[in-house]
Amino acid sequence: MLGLDICSSSVKLVELGRHASGQLLLVHCGHELLQPGWVHDGQIDKFDEVAQAVRRLVRRSGSKARNVAMALPASAVITRKIHLPAGLSEAELELQVEAEANQYIPFPMDEVSLDFCAIGPNVTAPDEIDVMIAASRKEKVQDIQGLAEAAGLKLSVLDVQTYASRRAAERLIADLPLLAPSEAIVALFEISSRATRLQVLQGQELLYERDQAFGGTQLTQLIVREYGFSLEEAENRKRSGDLPEDYPASVLAPYLSSAAQEVGRALQFFFTSTPHSQVDHILLAGGASAVPGLAAVLHEQTGFACTVAQPFLGMDLGSRASDGKLLHEAPSYLTACGLALRRFAA
Repeated sequence: MLGLDICSSSVKLVELGRHASGQLLLVHCGHELLQPGWVHDGQIDKFDEVAQAVRRLVRRSGSKARNVAMALPASAVITRKIHLPAGLSEAELELQVEAEANQYIPFPMDEVSLDFCAIGPNVTAPDEIDVMIAASRKEKVQDIQGLAEAAGLKLSVLDVQTYASRRAAERLIADLPLLAPSEAIVALFEISSRATRLQVLQGQELLYERDQAFGGTQLTQLIVREYGFSLEEAENRKRSGDLPEDYPASVLAPYLSSAAQEVGRALQFFFTSTPHSQVDHILLAGGASAVPGLAAVLHEQTGFACTVAQPFLGMDLGSRASDGKLLHEAPSYLTACGLALRRFAA
């Protein structure tokens, strides 16, 4: 099964396998750039163009898989954890979920796609179980399903982008130099082209999340203003590293300072909104997280250990291990990797 992540600037694909030993294998991966305006805030505005981009990406990847896991943005999905009596049959549980869901969903139920998952016993009430429900407008689900079909794929799993990125991050957090990874508080910052999302995690629990309108596009705009390049040329030069000698001091340093301020502001919102006053680690992901020097500046400014996520860490990369470009772009594949991991879900 393919993991396919569609964001505003690109489509990313990951296919994973597993050796008999249990070690994960990166089978295929790649990305296809999208034109500005094709996807906006998770909404696919140019359906045919995006479908063609997905088809090109799958063909170029060499994958023969046709089942695909995709995701909706968190803004398009309502999720809630509810408590229900233990011991219900599957049919009884489904009826209870539908009845409870009416309290949280501000749309008629016939306009909604609803799913649920029993998580396990409630820690404070032994006679109850925790159940996670997820609901989205049917039109949103149908858009993703239609896109998969238009690209010659079959939608097998529809996830939530933030859940997929957390799934991939959990593997990496377990390998961080932390005294107790399952109890440590980790701030996951996903910095995309136009936005930054913070998810603060403790084990498998989400403590806090917040979106901010800051991303890699700000760096591109600084390059445009400083050197007079077109937006497209600035983006291409930023990706290739073909920039004037004074770029590190004139453009990159101010951008890193702004990024550090945004990260610091987001953490302060977390500290003032919860009982916590520090995090044990900052984990950076997303396409803009690979900007040279960002992790070091954030460590210096916040005082917290900071690393850039490598979603393929611990996997057998085969011939891809020597692909320096892939390793540089790896942080942007976090969500796609989390989607691909659904292949191994029980």
